[in-house]
Amino acid sequence: MNGDLAMDTPPIVSPQEWEAAHQQLLVKEKELTHARDALAAERRRMPWVAVEKEYEFDGPKGKASLLDLFDDRRQLIVYRAFFEPGVYGWPEHACIGCSMVADQVAHVAHLNARDTTLAFASRAPQADIERVKARMGWEMPWYTMTDGFDADFGVDEWHGTNAFVRDRDSVFRTYFINARGDEAMGSTWSYLDITALGRQEQWEDSPEGYPQTPRYEWWIWHDEPRRTDPDWPACWLRRARLTNVRGRSPRGPVERPSAGREP
Repeated sequence: MNGDLAMDTPPIVSPQEWEAAHQQLLVKEKELTHARDALAAERRRMPWVAVEKEYEFDGPKGKASLLDLFDDRRQLIVYRAFFEPGVYGWPEHACIGCSMVADQVAHVAHLNARDTTLAFASRAPQADIERVKARMGWEMPWYTMTDGFDADFGVDEWHGTNAFVRDRDSVFRTYFINARGDEAMGSTWSYLDITALGRQEQWEDSPEGYPQTPRYEWWIWHDEPRRTDPDWPACWLRRARLTNVRGRSPRGPVERPSAGREP
């Protein structure tokens, strides 16, 4: 390989050889996908801990409790972003790493469609938070911590993501990730996979009685969150026919979606 950098690159092969190598690695890709599914299933069986202490935040509408952060939904995910005096970039920017995380966040309407709220929390005043959100184009709810929430949930010195669930007015902490665990956050799927209820789809291995619907059924356009796709089964079958025409299935036997493990 000619270039300015000396690199020990892989061999250059024919398209057929590349496809064979890709199919071989795809086996491991599928194993990894199913391992992630199994890990998420274990998360859904993690014990819960009751949050009995009262916490107070400042938000766009004034004072808010931890329960208020749920915004009437069943699940809550809170990312602790470092934006406050003493953090590099203040007051023009939040922490570079936390800002990169914020840039990755998918439109929150898709989490909301799964009865889940995502919120960011920092110690900066609301006026600064709103200014930076507008500058950076961020739309997620972002609150100001006013007490020991960060210390109590392991995010006073380092970023992290806490997951909560509520039963009426009772709040429970269900999961926590930090450090490199936050690298995977941002997509709707990765956030749902750390929650107590998961993606809430029929193929998932979840405890008895957990809410579940057919996959795809809850997908939305974010600008029309009350409108789903009534044609999703037909879309699946069209995909199946296209796959069969190509002579192979990249994800195993193609059949109409049903309950059971995601193929």
